[in-house]
Amino acid sequence: MDMDKLKLTSSEIGSLWGEYINGTATDVVNRYMYSIVEDEAIKAVFNDAIETFEKQKNQIKAFFENEGFPVPIGFNETDLYLGKQRLFSDAFCLNYLHIMTLHGLLGHIASLGISVRKDLREFYDSCDNDAKKMYHQTVDLLLEKGLFQRDPLYYAYEHPEFVSSKDFKDGFFGKGRTLAATEIISISLNLKKSIMAKTLSIAFSQVAESKEVRKFLTKSERTADGQIKAFAKILQGDNLPVPKSLETEVTISTDSPFSDKLLLYHIGFLFQAAQNYHGAGLASSMRTDLIATYESTIIQNLSVTKDWFDLMVKNKWLEQPPIAPNRTEIAKQK
Repeated sequence: MDMDKLKLTSSEIGSLWGEYINGTATDVVNRYMYSIVEDEAIKAVFNDAIETFEKQKNQIKAFFENEGFPVPIGFNETDLYLGKQRLFSDAFCLNYLHIMTLHGLLGHIASLGISVRKDLREFYDSCDNDAKKMYHQTVDLLLEKGLFQRDPLYYAYEHPEFVSSKDFKDGFFGKGRTLAATEIISISLNLKKSIMAKTLSIAFSQVAESKEVRKFLTKSERTADGQIKAFAKILQGDNLPVPKSLETEVTISTDSPFSDKLLLYHIGFLFQAAQNYHGAGLASSMRTDLIATYESTIIQNLSVTKDWFDLMVKNKWLEQPPIAPNRTEIAKQK
């Protein structure tokens, strides 16, 4: 079989579409942050991120054009208003780049996992390598500047142990055990992502032009805050540290550097992506209070994403992904 002549499958086209839409949205934010960052080392990393995505964007465009699909609109310079007042500190910008790099890293791996055609697999391989390089850069810089928040430390046991009681899964009424290291993975990751979502919701609500968009962003901020408190309570119950909030890294500017379309889309993306991480956390949890917290969080996020969808559609901001042909409608046209 000639691998170069294989047509891209629906899953492969879908992954490219998502990479383009999400990538262009993040790229607009990166370009704004590059314009306001004062620290030269942080500025250099943002420059690398911008150049890397420009290369990837051109490759994605080529895939669409070669398959005869229209290139998505996504986000571009019309969604970016340079020269506006500074909205974020340098520290927040670096944290943002780190968190979004994590999203990209995990997204590239998922896209690689559904790709069959060799050129597409090679593309996602290169994307994965780019993301890993950016991950190392952001972590090293956060550590260097004393901004990286490490997960709680545990102390070594003398020997391996086995679960000996059914109380291992009971986290209510103080009868259960302390958090397992395997549960901390998702708790810590979800907390950091919720802190980012809350901070961006606060910043975006300050600058959004539309009253409806501001109302949505206020709801997303409250939802993220409630989830932060729920997971923080579980950590604090075991005398474990909670990641630092980032609200003070947002200025009091009301001068928007982005279109309302971008503001709304970005927060919706974060809440949609969070469902994957909350689901993974739920699957790895063995304490009933933690399971209940994840279930509640997933339901809350569904409410936020429903409001997001309705508002995006109302404003004609939600670009439609490629969809399967409607055979019934095609037959009617005969």
